[in-house]
Amino acid sequence: MLKQFLNLKLSQKLSPQQIQLMKLIQLPTQAFEQRLLEEMNENPALEAGKEDDYEKDEFESEDYDDYDDAESDRIEADDINIDDYLSSDDIPDYKTQVNNYSDDDEDRESPYAAPISFHQDLINQLNTFILNEEDREIAEFLVGSIDDMGYIRRSIPDIVDDLAFTQGIYTDEKNVDRLLHVIHELEPTGVGARDLQECLLLQLKHKTPTEYIELAIDIIENQFDAFTKKHYDKLMQKYSVSNEQLKKAIYEIERLNPKPGGSFAGNSKVTENIVPDFAIRIVDGELELTLNGRNAPSLHVSKDYQEMMQTYKDSRDKSTQQKEAVQFIKQKLDSAKWFIDAIRQRQETLFVTMNAIMHYQEEFFLDGDETKLKPMILKDIADLVGLDISTISRVANSKYVETPYGTKLIKEFFSEAMMNDQGEEVSTLEIKKILKNTIEEEDKHKPLPDDQLAEILKEKGYPIARRTIAKYREQLDIPVARMRKKM
Repeated sequence: MLKQFLNLKLSQKLSPQQIQLMKLIQLPTQAFEQRLLEEMNENPALEAGKEDDYEKDEFESEDYDDYDDAESDRIEADDINIDDYLSSDDIPDYKTQVNNYSDDDEDRESPYAAPISFHQDLINQLNTFILNEEDREIAEFLVGSIDDMGYIRRSIPDIVDDLAFTQGIYTDEKNVDRLLHVIHELEPTGVGARDLQECLLLQLKHKTPTEYIELAIDIIENQFDAFTKKHYDKLMQKYSVSNEQLKKAIYEIERLNPKPGGSFAGNSKVTENIVPDFAIRIVDGELELTLNGRNAPSLHVSKDYQEMMQTYKDSRDKSTQQKEAVQFIKQKLDSAKWFIDAIRQRQETLFVTMNAIMHYQEEFFLDGDETKLKPMILKDIADLVGLDISTISRVANSKYVETPYGTKLIKEFFSEAMMNDQGEEVSTLEIKKILKNTIEEEDKHKPLPDDQLAEILKEKGYPIARRTIAKYREQLDIPVARMRKKM
C-alpha cells in the first residue's frame, strides 16, 4: 500500500555577513582589536582615523547583499554604479562612536608581569649543575615534560621511548630516574614529582628534621590513603600518638604546596590581560554604563580607492585591465563599508545588551550584595532588547564589566530561579551564597554533612533537597564534610 506524506520543514540560513557579524559580537575587546588589525591589513580600502570632509551619507541606503555572492565573480564592470563609490559617503565618526565615552578613555586592564617563564627558570637552575651533554639533554627533556602545576604525569618507560623516537637519545630507565632526582633538587621544592604523594614527600624531606616532620614523612610515605581520607583515629592508633601530636604533624603537611608550579609568578601558562568591555559607575545614586572606547575605532573608506574609481569613470577608453581593476576596487570598497557598519552594529548590540542586564540587576549594581542578584536567564534579556538568545549568549559568555565591586564576567549574573518558602522566586546565586557562608561558619571539627546543610537552609527559608545541596556544593568547589574536617 502506497502512502503519501506531506512534510513541511522551515529552515533559516545565515548569510556570510550575518555569520561574520556574530563572530565580531562574540569577540572581547582585545580579540576585537586583533581582528580589526587583521581586516585593515587585508583590505587597503579600510583606513583608520577621522575624515573631515563628509558631503553626504548614502551608506544606509546601499545594498550589500551580494557581497560574497557567487554572482559577484561574474559582475560586469559596466554594470557598476561608480557614483555609489565616488561620493564622500564614508560613515561619519558620529555613527561609529557611542556617545557615552570619550577619546581619552583609559585602557582598563589587569596588569600582569611575567619576566621569565616557569620552564625557563627551571632550565636556568639546571645550568648550575655539572652534567655531560647527553645528561643535560635528558634533564632538559624532563623539564619540558613538567606541566604547569609542576608535575611529570608520564611514566619513566614512556619518557625513555620518547627520548629515543623524538630526540634520538637512547638511554635506560635507571639513567632517566637518576636525572629525575636532579630535577627534584630544583626550586620550587616538589617540582618534577609524578604524583601528589611524591610531591609532598619531596617537600617534607627538604625541611629541617623534627619529631613532627619525621611523623609527617612516615604518614605520607606509608599511610597516605588514611591521611587523604582523614582517618585520624586510625593514624593515632597506628603511631601511638596523641591528638595534639598528630595535629602538629598534619599542620606540617597542610603547609606544603600541592601545586609547586601553579604559584610560580612566571608560570608558562600566561594569564591573558582582562580588559573590561564595559564599566558601570554610580553617579549621584544612578547607574552609568560606558562601553570601552577601544570597541569603537574611527574608520573610513580610503580616498585613494575612491579616486581610482573616479579615474576609471573619467577615462574614455576602458580596457579589459581597467575593468578587472574596478571589480577589485568595488569588492574592497564593499568589504570596507560592510565592516564599518558591522562594527557599528556590534557596538549597539553590546551596549543595549549590557544596559538591559544592568537595569535588570539594578539592586545588585547599586550596593554589590550578591544576594540581591535576581534570577535571570538569557531569554529575559533577549525579550527586553528584541535580540536572539544566541546573540545575548555571545555577549555574556566572553565579556567583562568593571563594577565598583570588581571586574566580573557577565555570564556570572545569569542564574535559574527557585522558590523560597514564601512562594517568591529567588536566584540560585543567592542560595549558593548562603550555602557558602553557612559552610564557612561551621565548626571545622564537626563539619556539616549535606543533609544537615539542607535542614539549615530550609530553616532560613530555602527548602532545598539534599541532592541539590550536593550539586551546589560541587559547583562551588567545596569538598564533602569529611574532607573539610580539621584536627
